[in-house]
Amino acid sequence: MRLVIEPNYADLSRWAGNYVAARINEAKPTPEKPFVLGCPTGSSPLGMYRRLIELYNEGKVSFENVVTFNMDEYVGIPRDHEQSYHTFMWTNFFNHINIKPENVNILNGNAEDLEAECRRFEEKIESYGGIDLFMGGVGPDGHIAFNEPGSSLTSRTRIKTLTQDTIIANSRFFENNVDLVPKTALTVGVGTVMAARSVMLMVNGHNKARALRHGVEGGISQMWTISALQMHPKSIIVCDEAACAELQVQTYRYFKDIESSNLDPDSQLA
Repeated sequence: MRLVIEPNYADLSRWAGNYVAARINEAKPTPEKPFVLGCPTGSSPLGMYRRLIELYNEGKVSFENVVTFNMDEYVGIPRDHEQSYHTFMWTNFFNHINIKPENVNILNGNAEDLEAECRRFEEKIESYGGIDLFMGGVGPDGHIAFNEPGSSLTSRTRIKTLTQDTIIANSRFFENNVDLVPKTALTVGVGTVMAARSVMLMVNGHNKARALRHGVEGGISQMWTISALQMHPKSIIVCDEAACAELQVQTYRYFKDIESSNLDPDSQLA
């Protein structure tokens, strides 16, 4: 596991955006062999998406031959609802780049058969040969996508009942009314994320410090699904200083020292 520590959220977002663009360019994707990207929603990736849009506008990356699969979607709200993840992705990212609509894959939370929709999603990922880079954020309780504490570390895309904590946390997007928040969602599993060839998680803020500590220093546990990344052969967590508040000093210094000799992805986009 790599732990990249940036001074603040703006620098974290820039690093993450540069890294993703560098990976796409390195792959030299074609229509026959596209680069397959796993995409998150939420507040953590917003700065990274803005950076990727900047790089696209500067002509430093193209999404013409990129295929995306989103992590999750609420069940039971219209696709064009202002809080659907379909709306989030098109508003904050896809409408601003040259991705082909047919290359965008987002779970359908209004499918007639939700279990069949989950199977279809996994099969479509497999049809592309798997995901090249899965990006993600992390919740304060260490959850990835909607894989909350107690989720199987081998889980695949499925229907998930949301915990009361998550419903309360998400109520800020629904007029602060918990009754308006969907109670279930479709989500990729921890196993789906772990099957990707590489994974990059973004962790920012003091409220994520405990999650980061469990993900980096703790044992592997289904109660902190972020910890599964310890088993991935090519995983990166990029965080800000605030998220490091609970790390041991020697852990912090170790990763800072290791990363001082690694190439900054910014230099690959010059």
